[in-house]
Amino acid sequence: MFTMMSNDIGIDLGTASILVYIRGKGVVLKEPSVVAIDRDTSRIMAIGEAARLMIGRTPGNIVAVRPLRQGVISDYTVTEKMMKYFIDKAVGKKTLRKPRISVCIPSGATEVERKAVEDATYEAGARSVTIIEEPVAAAIGAGIDISKACGNMIVDIGGGTADIAVISLGGTVVSASIKTAGDDFDESLVRYMRKKHNLLIGERTAEEIKINIGAASRRSEVLTMEVRGRNLVTGLPKTIVVTSDETLEALKEPAMQIVDAVHNVLERTPPELAADIFDRGIVLTGGGALLSGLDTLIAEKTGIATMIAEDPLTAVAIGTGKFIEFAHGGSKQEFSRR
Repeated sequence: MFTMMSNDIGIDLGTASILVYIRGKGVVLKEPSVVAIDRDTSRIMAIGEAARLMIGRTPGNIVAVRPLRQGVISDYTVTEKMMKYFIDKAVGKKTLRKPRISVCIPSGATEVERKAVEDATYEAGARSVTIIEEPVAAAIGAGIDISKACGNMIVDIGGGTADIAVISLGGTVVSASIKTAGDDFDESLVRYMRKKHNLLIGERTAEEIKINIGAASRRSEVLTMEVRGRNLVTGLPKTIVVTSDETLEALKEPAMQIVDAVHNVLERTPPELAADIFDRGIVLTGGGALLSGLDTLIAEKTGIATMIAEDPLTAVAIGTGKFIEFAHGGSKQEFSRR
């Protein structure tokens, strides 16, 4: 028998992965936002982790796509089917009542983009839908009490967007959403390997480099990793050794774009809230927060202590789910007003 508790769901609709949070159970599902489609018949072959494993390894008629680009829906029909699949997988198909679902979106999303997410969530089987901005969800998930009249700065770095916001009294005071995030780190590594080593690598390899030896500021010890790809001169497979110092060079540009966005938000922050942030520090969430040395780089460039949330990967999903608890009343209108 399903209780009311299991009917409240929070979805972190990310460019790179989707997380589903159920009240009373926590994060019950985390899978890549990837769908494998047969181009000839438009039939969906696989969703989630099974589809991710097909990236770069599919025959011509099967294509692995990400229906979400830079935090917003790029393919409505596929997104709807993907969400339905994940909701069914998380709560089961035998629920007595349709769930109440809150979904987070980037703070810079347009009215049209918000409506697309809302419609897709209803089509996927929601009883009611609450839209919440990503930084607010991240703050709640990171354990910050956003209801107080006190400035908190959140930097949520996902796969497609980085959302920076100053939050006070449950709302966003100043925010910025930039389309520079985890995917851009990967692309920078692909470009660097091509330019510096004449080596062509895929998205998955670039992500492995980023996770294993990637750095936004110099590591205390230099790490190395064997990287396999295709030699652009001979056209043959080749293996080289890459160092963490090389990734520092490769990732410098996107990392500094995030730092500049943080700087920009701080410049627009009212002085009293800026003083709060100086005392309390900046909190990083999202998968991009795990890039080694990014917190150090932001702290160096802003002069403000920067820390990574306890579980940066699930903070947005947890916050989105918990938001439902006080989403009935003023707060709900606040985040659905535009």
